[in-house]
Amino acid sequence: MKVKGLRWWIITLIALATVINYIDRQALPVLWPDMAEDLYPDKTTDERKGIYAIISTIFIFSYAFGQAIFGKIFDRVGTRIGFTLSIGFWSIATALHAFAKGVVSLSIFRSLLGISEAGNWPGAAKGNAEWFPTKERAFAQGIFNSGAAIGGIIAFPTIGLLSVYFSWGYIFIIVGLLGLLWLIPWWILVKSPPSKHPWITDEERQYILTGQQNQDIDADGEFDEGYNPDTGKMLSHKESWGVIIASAAIDPIWWLFIFWIPIYLNEVYGMDVKAIGFYAWVPYVGAMLGAWFGGLLAQNRIKVGWTVNKTRKLVITLGCLIMLPTLLAMANPGGPETAVVLMAVILFGFQTAIGNVQTLPSDFFGGKSVGTLAGFAGMAAKLGAFGLTALVPWLTSGGNYTPAFIIGAALAIIAMTSVLVLCPKIEPLTDKK
Repeated sequence: MKVKGLRWWIITLIALATVINYIDRQALPVLWPDMAEDLYPDKTTDERKGIYAIISTIFIFSYAFGQAIFGKIFDRVGTRIGFTLSIGFWSIATALHAFAKGVVSLSIFRSLLGISEAGNWPGAAKGNAEWFPTKERAFAQGIFNSGAAIGGIIAFPTIGLLSVYFSWGYIFIIVGLLGLLWLIPWWILVKSPPSKHPWITDEERQYILTGQQNQDIDADGEFDEGYNPDTGKMLSHKESWGVIIASAAIDPIWWLFIFWIPIYLNEVYGMDVKAIGFYAWVPYVGAMLGAWFGGLLAQNRIKVGWTVNKTRKLVITLGCLIMLPTLLAMANPGGPETAVVLMAVILFGFQTAIGNVQTLPSDFFGGKSVGTLAGFAGMAAKLGAFGLTALVPWLTSGGNYTPAFIIGAALAIIAMTSVLVLCPKIEPLTDKK
């Protein structure tokens, strides 16, 4: 049996995994107002926000090291088994949230979720590098990244609706089952990389492999293993640090919103779970459109003859410049409708940029090293998010979120600068010797 366009089926399935990933992780922020009342009835609003921050930072810290761990796992065992391990464990961890009794148990379950969910990103970067030629990678990454936005769009109203009929414990079990169901089509469809997959057509195999510029180290037009240095040599390239620093700077902007949108709407505008479900999905529409826009723009520029270097830098810079003034505007957004629209613009800019940042490991290195660099970049990104999340309760004491948004604007500048300065030419690297 041959399947035409097999690479698109696979990236769609990875995007679906990302949808489930975000439904699972967003269940806690949406349900927190109800959970906090049940678990901490005697605490004040600021005290509950402090507890939420502790749990959230534990999640991010675990997620950070999970990315480095799973980057190595994916490079060692491949995408098929890597995704199976990641999504299998995170689905179980999500269901375990139903049995949380306080800070300790919830922190343990959140840590398990963070470690296992982290595999989704280095796995997607590696899958993209395996299954797509260079010119299509940004668009493929955009499809994958849109899964995060779609997950947010679905999660808020769905969980808000489920809260009408089920307690928060049952909701965690329901959303945890989704990932286990995803494993069925994944195990059937993803049998091996494109070079050996029995269902791929000869034309598609040739198209993919001959279009992977970073895996043609001798420039003879034939696929080879590319430049795959060990970890020490990889980190000796300043381009690797450009990717790592850009990720560490830009990612906290995303986490500022995905963790704090529900809490922000509850604290600033007095919304309950049902009202949050009505409003909080709007920013994710902007994120979804940004993921598609960034990917399509990059694909279009390369198609008309732009270099990968010029294309990546344009799209990343554009995304950061969209975020910068809008983050500052969040200091005084007015009503909730204006606030969520501004958030949508910010997340549009973020997703425009991040898809191209995440393709950089596959632009620089061969397929056997992509997961490792993506894992290190992901770990740095989550450590940056950890730091900002830990500061949010202090920065926003009394409901003033302006300092957090100003820091977000500064981070957008750092992300853009790191790519422009540390990645002077985005192209396949070679051994310095």
